Amino acid sequence: MVGDFQIRTDLALEARESCEADHIKLRGVRVEEEKDEEREVYTTTVVIETENGAKALGKPVGTYVTIEAPNMSSPDEDYHREISQEIAEHLQKLLGDRRRSVLVVGLGNREVTPDALGPNVVGNLNITRHMIKEYGRLSGASGSGAQISALVPGVMAQTGMETLEIIKGVVDETKPEAVIAIDALAARSTKRLNRTIQITDTGINPGSGVGNHRNAINEETLGVSVIAVGVPTVVDAATIVNDTMEELIAEMDRSAGMQRLGGMLGTLNQAEKHQMIQELISPHLNTMFVTPKDIDETVKYLSYTISEGLNMALSQ
Repeated sequence: MVGDFQIRTDLALEARESCEADHIKLRGVRVEEEKDEEREVYTTTVVIETENGAKALGKPVGTYVTIEAPNMSSPDEDYHREISQEIAEHLQKLLGDRRRSVLVVGLGNREVTPDALGPNVVGNLNITRHMIKEYGRLSGASGSGAQISALVPGVMAQTGMETLEIIKGVVDETKPEAVIAIDALAARSTKRLNRTIQITDTGINPGSGVGNHRNAINEETLGVSVIAVGVPTVVDAATIVNDTMEELIAEMDRSAGMQRLGGMLGTLNQAEKHQMIQELISPHLNTMFVTPKDIDETVKYLSYTISEGLNMALSQ
């Protein structure tokens, strides 16, 4: 029944949760959790150490930091400043001493709001490379003298070129020490929409969240370290139905008259539930991706949150 079906998610945390739900034993995967109850910020670090672990989770070997903040979707400036500080701390750890010359790439389509996170982040950055090239590192453009440059390569439908081709050309010419790629992601759970930030040192596959597989942007393809930062802004229709189904099963289990039916559905694992949903829903819904109705405003202030985190990380 399951076949080659795979749950669509860009989050390593969700891939790990799916394995645990299906009682798959993970080897070569280390997990660290940190909870700040006062600020309601929950950080989970998934470190994939071996190829076996990478194969089980369907993610490359590397470190995946997931910051979950239930109030991230609210326009509270003080709260978002705390999230920016959290982002900066993790970026500094992943970048190490490769912070004197960084290229920030805003992936996505500026004309499609759920996919405009990357371009919006770049629009809010403190760009310093041209100032330092002109006046030197003591120009005051950046506290640490870091050369920060930025690029918004667009999407293939706009340029006719692979995103990797554009970025590689710029990297070869400007020779940054590291690349930070910003992109919108897809989640498996609606509760993580616009409330989760993933930071990883493994790079990114643009468009993979919505089934458009483009060439990977990582250290292997670019020749420099690539840090990817993303926020899930969309889920597919099957995910929404699955979340509703989980609630239905839980409600059935609480009802004496419906326990038998609820129990039968509850024996299916995550992949089987998603496969059944994919087969039952309309073919038109099968390829549909959904985003919250306030996505315009949400992407706007999330882009400020991430750009401030980048500015903090690269100016110290």
